[in-house]
Amino acid sequence: MRRVLIVGFTIWLGASIALRFSGQYVLLPDNPAAVAILLLASFPLMALVARRVCADAAIPRAQWPAAGIMFVLPSLVLDTFSTIFFPTVYPNVPAEAAALFGGWILICCAGALLGVSLARQ
Repeated sequence: MRRVLIVGFTIWLGASIALRFSGQYVLLPDNPAAVAILLLASFPLMALVARRVCADAAIPRAQWPAAGIMFVLPSLVLDTFSTIFFPTVYPNVPAEAAALFGGWILICCAGALLGVSLARQ
């Protein structure tokens, strides 16, 4: 489980750094098509990523839901602060994108958790 937590933190850190430099091209709250694509693509992608992380860590399938919680925990905790202090953390992104960012994090975590929960036993 520790490995899954570390991978979750590493993905969170890499994504946060990427958004710090290119978030203005990803978080486009005034573009409904871009928002829809971002959310619709992220949900299944995170389901696949979480499943792959659990499989690569050799977590028994019965423990995948618990591992999924560990996987998304860094994002759920740390992105709480990123959302609250959005203009400071992501000065390159319009402040109006904070709500989209928060929603995006939630849909990513939901996809990851569903992906590990629907694993065949």
